[in-house]
Amino acid sequence: MMAGMTDAPAIRVRGLTKRYGDRAAVAELDLDVGYGECFALLGPNGAGKTTTVEVLEGYRSRTAGEVTVLDTDPARATRDWRARVGIVLQSTGEFESLTVGEVVRHFARYYPQPRDPAEVIAAVGLDGKVNARSGTLSGGQRRRLDVALGVVGRPDLLFLDEPTTGFDPEARQEFWELIRGLSAEGTTILLTTHYLAEAEALAHRVGVIAEGRLVAVATPATLGGRDRAPTVVSFDGPDGREQVHTDKPTTTVTELAARFGGEVPGLSVARPTLEDVYLSMIGAGRA
Repeated sequence: MMAGMTDAPAIRVRGLTKRYGDRAAVAELDLDVGYGECFALLGPNGAGKTTTVEVLEGYRSRTAGEVTVLDTDPARATRDWRARVGIVLQSTGEFESLTVGEVVRHFARYYPQPRDPAEVIAAVGLDGKVNARSGTLSGGQRRRLDVALGVVGRPDLLFLDEPTTGFDPEARQEFWELIRGLSAEGTTILLTTHYLAEAEALAHRVGVIAEGRLVAVATPATLGGRDRAPTVVSFDGPDGREQVHTDKPTTTVTELAARFGGEVPGLSVARPTLEDVYLSMIGAGRA
C-alpha cells in the first residue's frame, strides 16, 4: 500500500480555485493529506467539497492552483496512476443484468494486484447476494456494491463520497470496520460525509469547507476548540431543566450532589459535540 511513498504528502493542494463565470465554487484552497491518513472533508451542499474532490480525482478541471495527488497532477493522470486510486462515487453506473459476483470480478481484472473478489464481497456484506443480479438489489445493497468496486483494486488512495448513504446502522458499523482495516494497512483515504459520527469514528483529521474556502482543519477532538470548550452540566431542577457551563465539571457535580443530598436528577455532563462545532462553523444551528 505504501509503495511509491515519498516525503511529500499523498495529496498536496495550493491555491485551488474553480470558477464558473463570476462565481467561485472553490477559492484559494490549501490542503495537505499525509500518506496513510484518513481525512474527512465536511461541508454543506454547495460548499465546494464535491468540486474539490472531483479535481483531486482528475474528473474536473481547475481554474487555478497547484494540485499533486500521489506525486502526479491529476489533470495529467496516467493509466498507472488511475490503477492506484479507488473511487466510491455518490452513484455509479448500473449493471442491471450482471450478478454481484460478476461485476466485482469484472472490475478486479482492471487492476494489477486486486483483492480477492470473494473477500471484498464478504467485507461489504454482500456474500449472500453473490448470485443476485445487480438490478434486484436494494438501495443500500447497491451502495455496498459501489464500495466493493472502489476497494477491489487495492488502491493506495481511496476517495469515499458519502459512502454509507442508504446503510442501516449495522451495515454502517461493518463498513467502518472495513475502512479502519484499510487505513491500518496504510491506505490513504479522503472521505466526504454528512454523518458527523462517521467522521469522528474514522478520520485522523477533518477539514470544514464553507463557501468554497477551507475554514478549519484539526483532529475531530480538537476542531473548533472542542477540547477547551466549557463542559455543560445539565440536570432537572425544581423549576425544570437547568444547565451550568463550567471548566470544573467534577466540582460542579459534587456541589450538585450535596445540594440534592445524593443522586442528581437527570444528570448529564457533556462537551460540545463535533456536530455542534461543525454547525457553528458553517453558520447553521443559530437561534
